[in-house]
Amino acid sequence: MNKNVERGRATRAHVVEAATRLFAEHGYDGTSIEAVQASAGVSRGSLYHHFPGKEALFWAVLEEVGARITRQGEDIARDAPDPVAMLRAGTLAWIRLAGDPVVRQIMLIDAPAVLGWQRWRELDEQGPLGAIRDALGYAAATGRIEHAHVDTFAHIALAAANEVAMMIARADDPAAALTVGESAFAEFLDRLLGEVPPAAS
Repeated sequence: MNKNVERGRATRAHVVEAATRLFAEHGYDGTSIEAVQASAGVSRGSLYHHFPGKEALFWAVLEEVGARITRQGEDIARDAPDPVAMLRAGTLAWIRLAGDPVVRQIMLIDAPAVLGWQRWRELDEQGPLGAIRDALGYAAATGRIEHAHVDTFAHIALAAANEVAMMIARADDPAAALTVGESAFAEFLDRLLGEVPPAAS
């Protein structure tokens, strides 16, 4: 039984890996479940045992990509000296990831369309919004922002980070958009948290 469970998990992971590659290269609409089956080298019955349809398969891919992003964000933020520095490191890391072809296509282009905008936003509310709110709560406790503004500012910061990431993902020149977007968002955080950079001479 244990070997069967392990084999099933390995098969599922293999299918998700193949689907991630195809979704990233061809997009959701350009990827058929038959193409995933062929790429993974599994039977139709095996694939449908794990995933009843393409949307379920995409959801599994999205969860895996999201988990990878979370792990990377945690690694980057681990050495931050305080929650505000953690917020800065985590949100800027997310913006940089907009240049990653997998994140770009799956998280920023296809996910809102496949899941619907409301469901896509709910993922953020269940994940990074809480961490952003906690960091801004610390900022309020240290006198950088008003306590009454913490929740609203958390939504604003999340929306701004997502909008910049979307801008980069959809830009004709993503590398140039990343340079501008990263710089602008860093300044946005500086101004939000009362750390206004010196004026250019």
